[in-house]
Amino acid sequence: MAHPDVTDSSPDSHGDPHPSGMRMAHGMSVRIAYVTESFPPDVNGVAHTAVRVAEHLLKTGHEPLVIAPEPARGVERPDRNFDFPIVRVRSLAIPVYPELRVGLPGPQVHAAIAAHRTDLVHLAGPFVLGAGGCSAAKKLGIPIVAVYATDLPAYARMYHAGRIGQEITWHRLRRIHNSAARTLAPCTATAVDLHAHGVERVRVWGRGVDCVRFDPRKRSTSLRAELAPNGEMIVGYVGRLATEKRVDLLSDVATLPGVRLVIVGSGPAEAAIRRAVPSALYLGHRGGDNLAEIYASLDLFVHAGPYDTFGNTLMEASASGLPVISAAAGGPLDLVRDGVTGFLVPPFDADAMASAVAKLAADPALRAEQGGAGRQMALRRTWPVMCDELIGHYEDVLSGSDKALHAAVAA
Repeated sequence: MAHPDVTDSSPDSHGDPHPSGMRMAHGMSVRIAYVTESFPPDVNGVAHTAVRVAEHLLKTGHEPLVIAPEPARGVERPDRNFDFPIVRVRSLAIPVYPELRVGLPGPQVHAAIAAHRTDLVHLAGPFVLGAGGCSAAKKLGIPIVAVYATDLPAYARMYHAGRIGQEITWHRLRRIHNSAARTLAPCTATAVDLHAHGVERVRVWGRGVDCVRFDPRKRSTSLRAELAPNGEMIVGYVGRLATEKRVDLLSDVATLPGVRLVIVGSGPAEAAIRRAVPSALYLGHRGGDNLAEIYASLDLFVHAGPYDTFGNTLMEASASGLPVISAAAGGPLDLVRDGVTGFLVPPFDADAMASAVAKLAADPALRAEQGGAGRQMALRRTWPVMCDELIGHYEDVLSGSDKALHAAVAA
């Protein structure tokens, strides 16, 4: 299903090819204010993407400024580890996610953007702090690119806000995104959903993956023996342990004969997931080279969550040479080629998930074939490739090639 207002410019898409962005990168230095709802020490896709984009902008001669929430008191800032400037704003804890913070918009956002002499404002997953960045950009007459990152309406429904909360969320999102010259959705399904809910000027921009860090050659025989001392096939999940991830649907996978389910991550639903899937091996939060070694030492990757707008962990698994079995919804529809790099199964279907795992458990040659195909797909979606594509979107907006640019900024 396609819409005239939705274009997919990502690698392997069937949409119109997008300029690489290198004309802008080699032509002039552009000041980008990157207003993000999440940033390290947060561990999630929005925070990780912010770092990779800002690093790439700096590397290609641009001048990024990151505006992000202040971490919780007592939590160390990693800001000194980055070569780009970061402005932190006051934040509050989210009741259902106490480890995450919501940045509070205010005069500081406007002042930071003005002092930076920003040419373009990038809003990453805008809702609270991003709304402040949107307001500041409009007052200063600066064009906006807004990136949709999280299915907030679904979360509103799931966390007891009901249909009214869902509609309020869509109303707020429409107001923010329709102030932008361009909205970038992380996958085709999300782009179509945004269009259906009245969001205009939507394009698809996926995310990248680090194919140097996540590499099949990091497979460890000793780690495999530690994870599965009886020689079981090792099936892994990596991600937040949250209600919307539906890790509980992996309970049948955990009881398959000859299968060892390994769960990597932490989060607010960990206790409930441990009760639902008691036989899994829980490794807690892992990162860096240790996480890369764990990925490469698995035999296949599973992801049951139906609400992901992209799926960074699926890309990391593919880059690590693993077949991926995922719910056929949202971002994974763009990331898993059914029968080629893994399998897509009906959402919320624990039996289908277990059956797909059993099929691959019985066929090592098919696992190897799908894992190799996944690695090749990931090599076409590295962070430099995807960040150059993002610069291409910036260039379109700054050059005025979007016909709605001036109307959107003036609205």
